[in-house]
Amino acid sequence: MEVIKDAPMLFTETYKGKKIFLTGHTGFKGSWLLVWLHQLGAKVKGYSLAPEKADDLYHQLNGDSLCESVIADIMDYERLEKELLAFEPDFIFHLAAQPLVRLSYEKPVETFAINSIGTAHVLQALARLNKPCNAVMITTDKVYHNNEWIYPYRETDQLGGYDPYSASKACAELVINSYRNSFFNINEYDSHWKAVAVARAGNVIGGGDWARDRIIPDIVRALRNGQPVSVRNPRSVRPWQHVLEPLGGYLLLGHYLSVAPYQYSTAYNFGPFMEDNMEVEDLVKVALEIWQEGTYEVQQLKGQPHEAGLLRLDISKAINELKWKPKLNAAQAVERTINWYKEVSSGKMEAYDLVRRDIERYVTA
Repeated sequence: MEVIKDAPMLFTETYKGKKIFLTGHTGFKGSWLLVWLHQLGAKVKGYSLAPEKADDLYHQLNGDSLCESVIADIMDYERLEKELLAFEPDFIFHLAAQPLVRLSYEKPVETFAINSIGTAHVLQALARLNKPCNAVMITTDKVYHNNEWIYPYRETDQLGGYDPYSASKACAELVINSYRNSFFNINEYDSHWKAVAVARAGNVIGGGDWARDRIIPDIVRALRNGQPVSVRNPRSVRPWQHVLEPLGGYLLLGHYLSVAPYQYSTAYNFGPFMEDNMEVEDLVKVALEIWQEGTYEVQQLKGQPHEAGLLRLDISKAINELKWKPKLNAAQAVERTINWYKEVSSGKMEAYDLVRRDIERYVTA
């Protein structure tokens, strides 16, 4: 496959020596992307809140040694604009967000503000930048109006959102479309030199994620504490994918923006093949088998916040236009993820070495 075979050279040629402004660099996905960009020889400036805990992945990776790190709020527009304009980036990857569905029920206004107005702040600062720049704006697969049908959602399907998180990301997409039409219109590219694309990724798993109310961190915490894994929605189906799958898609999309901004300034789904979706209970069973111990129990809870039961993505656009497609199936993604936590827990390898190893294995496979 072309992108797999050529990815090391393609990514190096695109990003080596380039300035990358990475929002959300202290988060789970941001930390993995930071290591990858550092390996490619990019100069990264990160902008994010501080990691929530001292043992978060960013600290385990010694993230401050991999970038110029700015610890600040995406809602502080003056600071954001100052840092972005001073850096003069060639690329922007916008990952900063409030990413948790259940937390969005507790903090709906904050979720809407961060995910929609925070996105507007990044785009407004980009509009003030007086040089060429390509921006990949990360949203989510949950931006679609979810009818919970078996048909996979395409990029042209209706946006919506039941819960505050999903709706806030759909709002972010409206903000992006408005800025793209009003300030970064592709028909006027020669006057502004900006290309903006959207990446919609499914449920991402991988080593180093410690967020609450996410299935893999919940599994690992329970196993480490010798407790049964508590399963809320055993029949729910999600487009599980290893973290490197969408990150590779983001990097590839950034590359194509730099080559043909007129063609690729649009939205793309990044997820597993439709037949590879896995129920929550099956994922838990696979994880326990790999960990080689532990049990689980299904919670019988009432009055819980609504969470979608079925969600599938159509990734044919990314396959056809970007020559991207998944390299790991769901079971392989779970295996690599659980083994990552096992190796860190055993002290056999450091987190940074594991992330580097997994990136190299993924790119060269």
